[in-house]
Amino acid sequence: MKIFDKLKKYRFEIKHLTVLFAILIVFQVILSFIHKASLQKLLISTQEWYQKDSAERLANITSTSFELLYETIRSRSNLSEPEIRKVIQSFDIILSQQLLEKNVEEICILVSRNNKIYAIDDGRVLYNFLSNDTDAVPSPEKPHREAIKLYKSIKNDLQNKEEIQSILENKQTFNLFIPFVPRGEYVGAVYMKNTPDFGFISKEIISNYDETTLIYSSLILLGLLAMYFISSYTVRERDDAQKLLFNEHQEHLTQQIMHEKESLFTKRIYHTHHKAEKVMGFIKEDLRILSAENIEEIKYRVTKYSNFISRVIYDMKWFDPPLHTIRALIFKTNLNEVIRFIVVNIFQKISNAADLYKFKINLDENVPVVHINEFVVWEIIEPLIQNSIEHGGSENLVINIATKYDADKKQTNLTISDNGKGIRPDLLEENAEGIKRIFLENISTKKIDEQNSGYGCYLAYQVAKFRCGWNLDAENLTNGGCRFIITINHS
Repeated sequence: MKIFDKLKKYRFEIKHLTVLFAILIVFQVILSFIHKASLQKLLISTQEWYQKDSAERLANITSTSFELLYETIRSRSNLSEPEIRKVIQSFDIILSQQLLEKNVEEICILVSRNNKIYAIDDGRVLYNFLSNDTDAVPSPEKPHREAIKLYKSIKNDLQNKEEIQSILENKQTFNLFIPFVPRGEYVGAVYMKNTPDFGFISKEIISNYDETTLIYSSLILLGLLAMYFISSYTVRERDDAQKLLFNEHQEHLTQQIMHEKESLFTKRIYHTHHKAEKVMGFIKEDLRILSAENIEEIKYRVTKYSNFISRVIYDMKWFDPPLHTIRALIFKTNLNEVIRFIVVNIFQKISNAADLYKFKINLDENVPVVHINEFVVWEIIEPLIQNSIEHGGSENLVINIATKYDADKKQTNLTISDNGKGIRPDLLEENAEGIKRIFLENISTKKIDEQNSGYGCYLAYQVAKFRCGWNLDAENLTNGGCRFIITINHS
């Protein structure tokens, strides 16, 4: 089961099955050739042994026939002429009958007399020689010179051991020398040149093997082809199903992304809606106190308030506003000016603001302009200040806002800190993507469980990080309170 579970992790494609199919076919072909070569080697070894054995058996039978016939002559001292002719005829029959064999090429009896070797292939000469006729020697004109030559090389060994000696010629022809020892007396040797041919048996076996191999390989090939097509069809169906599943999953992700964008849009509008209501109240208040002396000041504030309201209304039209409406070279926003306006005309305009909190502002006038829409910057800074006010938890809350420009790094740091109770440690923990929990959705330190709470820092982080390209971080201070740090890189 463990092996099966491991195999489940691997995905087999058609190309994998094709390679596997090709490897199996190649292995089958190689195995067939190896088996055929082994069979041929076995047949050749068996044939060589059988050729030698059959040639020696035939030669041995011939030699035994001569010895038995010779024993007949010796057992009878006086033979009549007809009997002698019958013996001679028997010798001739033995000699000629062996030559009728398909594989026998030459046969004779090799004898020695007066230190000379003679080859006898005639029945009368052999009878006279065996009858101790001193004049009965073969004519030197007789053939078998090659047999005599070979016999000379093995005569002593053959006489001493009295065992059949065979000399292989051209890997198939056997020159056989069988000791001729009638009544235990070594007389000479029966020579037979035999070329047994059993190639037709080997050809028949190889032919049958080839036929069997062809049928076997064809059956295996058909089986593999059937398996290949079935597997290919199965894999193709699986791929089609996976493709449909992928398309469905992609469509689901697209819908989910759209839903998240729309959800974020709704939450952003809800979050800014009450701020727009508060700004509308400031506009009404400014219009009530409008006079000839403060008309320019009122006009400046009302224009800012109105532009903010316009931005809110514009944001209601798009859940994913075009990038050029957020950041572009046409925007030249003075960061310090935005901070001052928000502090003075938003947070300090509340009637009891002086009793609840105080601001300390330390702004670097060398901070360059940023190419971000002024009211997008407002959407980032205002929620962070509001977070310090709502969660500071101190009667003498002091909010410090500072900007500092580093010309060498071309970097501006905007910090918003307070002397309150700080941020809970668990909200400063990072998730798998490296984002602190305080900047995640639905994360709030409010004791009242509100459905739309926990979006201030989340929206500020989303706008700063993904729309403006700024970095926003939060930390607790050693002496109490917390600090938000916005890092702006000027390219």
